[in-house]
Amino acid sequence: MIPARRSFGRFRLPLGRGLAVGVVAGLVAAPARAEPTQPGTLMNPLDESVSCQLCHTYENASGAGDQPRYAPYYGWQGSLMANAARDPVFWAGVALADQDHPGETVDCVRCHSPRAFLEGRGDATSIDDLLPTDLEGVGCETCHRMTGEGEVGNARYAIDDQLAADGLVPRRGPWVYEGDVGDPGNPPHSWVSEPFLGSSEACGTCHEVTTERPRLGDDGQPLGVMFNEQRTYSEWLGSAYAQPGDDFRSCQDCHMPAVEDVPGCNQFVDMYAHPTGGRRHDLVGANRFMVELLRAEYGSSRGNGEINDFFFNLTLERMDEFLATAATLEVEAPAEVHLGEGLEGLVATVTNESGHKLPTGYSEGRVMWLEVTASYADQLVWSSGLYAEGRGPQADPQLRTYQGVAEQLATGQQMHLLLNDHWVEDTRIPPRGLVPDIETDPVGPRYALLDDGTWPHYDTVTYAFEGQPALVDATPDDATDDVLDVRVRLLYLINTPDYVQLLADDNVTNDAGSEVAMLFDTMGGAPPLVLAEQSQQVPIVAFGEVPAGSTGPGSTGSLDSTGTPPPPDDGDLSTGGSTSSGSEGPAMSDDSGGCGCTSSEKPGPAAWWLGLVLMPWLRRRTMARTQAR
Repeated sequence: MIPARRSFGRFRLPLGRGLAVGVVAGLVAAPARAEPTQPGTLMNPLDESVSCQLCHTYENASGAGDQPRYAPYYGWQGSLMANAARDPVFWAGVALADQDHPGETVDCVRCHSPRAFLEGRGDATSIDDLLPTDLEGVGCETCHRMTGEGEVGNARYAIDDQLAADGLVPRRGPWVYEGDVGDPGNPPHSWVSEPFLGSSEACGTCHEVTTERPRLGDDGQPLGVMFNEQRTYSEWLGSAYAQPGDDFRSCQDCHMPAVEDVPGCNQFVDMYAHPTGGRRHDLVGANRFMVELLRAEYGSSRGNGEINDFFFNLTLERMDEFLATAATLEVEAPAEVHLGEGLEGLVATVTNESGHKLPTGYSEGRVMWLEVTASYADQLVWSSGLYAEGRGPQADPQLRTYQGVAEQLATGQQMHLLLNDHWVEDTRIPPRGLVPDIETDPVGPRYALLDDGTWPHYDTVTYAFEGQPALVDATPDDATDDVLDVRVRLLYLINTPDYVQLLADDNVTNDAGSEVAMLFDTMGGAPPLVLAEQSQQVPIVAFGEVPAGSTGPGSTGSLDSTGTPPPPDDGDLSTGGSTSSGSEGPAMSDDSGGCGCTSSEKPGPAAWWLGLVLMPWLRRRTMARTQAR
């Protein structure tokens, strides 16, 4: 069950959580902390995670060899938790943030490199300001020495610093052991059994970010809260998944899948089972391209050899499995289509299956959207949201995007995190059962509250395309192939090309942004992730001219009189950096229940065709690869 909560600043924390539920014999009890741990105050610094590798890297026990590896170090080492301080996009963003508000990036380092912050290097604004040991990012002891006495948000963690009888600071976690250190089946080091690390509040320590800018409304007036840059924890907390009962799911239930009765140490493989089960330390999200980039930079085959490719490959495997669970996509197509009259009644419904908004977290340069294509005989007939390689989704009157776009209201500047004070739009799909709250509400007219007073966790879009009278039957003697192939994909681009270019163009401090642009270019650019996909074949009942007096619905693609596509238009692409006239998609219908949509106007033809998708990669800069640090 979720305990009652009390206010702690602007955040909500569990009420009555003690420092520990159980303590091994000989442990010197630590006093409750009244504030997060400050730099230079730890008498016992965090151990490097490599010291945990020897015991916590092992193959699965007999009979579990076909399961994903559950030894903690296997999952952690290739994850973005382990590599949070190596992420080049992070450092490029820090450089911009420090330009905009010098001295306010300490919280960034506090989260991405806790060791650097705790040892007094929280003012780092470049990866070169860190020590090699800082690069392990969020290491083992960051979490396994974290108590419940800190604050939710902005990495206000409290780190245990009290030694046990064995001379070590105990490792904390939601385990239960009987007996003493060294007993058969027990860890060879001291431990503290407490539920905090297994709670979503532990994840909320960092996955909840507030800046120092007051949030403004559309009229420029303060809304009474500070700017809610990230609210992943609050999105979960306000959803159905945070409520007691059969539907309860913690952050760990998805991002650290439970494994029953597995050994926690290589000494006990095939000897003792963990009496309370364990968790795979997959720690995956959606930033797949960054894992690939880090493998190329730090891996053993192409990189500097700091991390074996094996670990990155494991993370990519787990990530591919995980991404398939984020959303479901349903497509309804008409029973038949007359190509001359057009295509109406194509309906796509995206359902958020995650415990937070989809997408969530850091919003700068991120966009999720629906790509729709309808083809006959390998010829594209209609489309919306086509992806242009290296550029992003093309804007069209029916483009449906899901994104959070923030700005500095006074200037309109976007994609500068510490300048943001106003949400232009937040069309990300809420989680199931999300209750109204100014901190997590969508921004804009897309969603309406359901009858039960919660936000819908789905979005329904209806597409309409105008007729194509120039199309003819490619095989007039064969009616068996007269079908329209309709495909709908839910795509997600975490770092749009516009954002990557902005990181380079707006940086006047160092070369972090230029390095990111070069790295992305060298890797061929970040491709969009396919979160869900559905295809249908619609029988074609007629080709040729539209009957006299008949008019078809709107279109986002057209053919000329010869049946060939128009030349591509390089202008008017939507890549998530700013809104466009078509970014909001079709208007709300009166009976939508919050997210049903129909076209409110007949959109005109867009000068776009499949040829643009096949264009060579547009290189924005040709910079020689810098020598590895």
